[in-house]
Amino acid sequence: MMVKICGITNREDALAAIEGGAAALGFNFYPASPRYIAPEDAAEISAGLAVWPAIWKVGVFVDEEPEWVLRIARQAGLDIAQLHGSESSENYPRGIRVWKAIRVRAGHVPEAPDCPAEAVLLDGPASGESFAWQDVPRYAGKLILAGGLDAGNVRQAIEQAHPWGVDACSRLESAPGRKDRFKMAEFLKAALAATS
Repeated sequence: MMVKICGITNREDALAAIEGGAAALGFNFYPASPRYIAPEDAAEISAGLAVWPAIWKVGVFVDEEPEWVLRIARQAGLDIAQLHGSESSENYPRGIRVWKAIRVRAGHVPEAPDCPAEAVLLDGPASGESFAWQDVPRYAGKLILAGGLDAGNVRQAIEQAHPWGVDACSRLESAPGRKDRFKMAEFLKAALAATS
């Protein structure tokens, strides 16, 4: 099970996530987000993670030009671009792995899109909101569940949707962009235990 902690804005939270077993860390480069991180700050955190080369660094982008995504990816040492906008597959950045995020709206869980992304991330209707995991269609690609996950519901989400990975952010915070270490540790423990 790939477990990602998103909304990382500081080195301490990044290290705590890694120590808890996270496989990926998410950095939000959408300026309107309360979890926004400047590329140079993400680069500083990434540089300090060089001793953990297996940890994926994921950049979250919304409707950005592919060239800009690639520039930030190089600057911040990203492994993956997670696209949350209305990008068509023709506008995916080339030369970096892509995860395509799709928001679940009005209780409708969309079918897996036909796109060249490495994985599809299904996100809740709004930050911190979950959706009907039992309605997630089965498909051959890699599925990541996000939206409203925490230690109390991640096992149920995994059992119902059988994803390749899970991603959590807002329900693990003490304030936007600041993780609650206990909540994060409990989420990581529950997510990893659900697959053992």
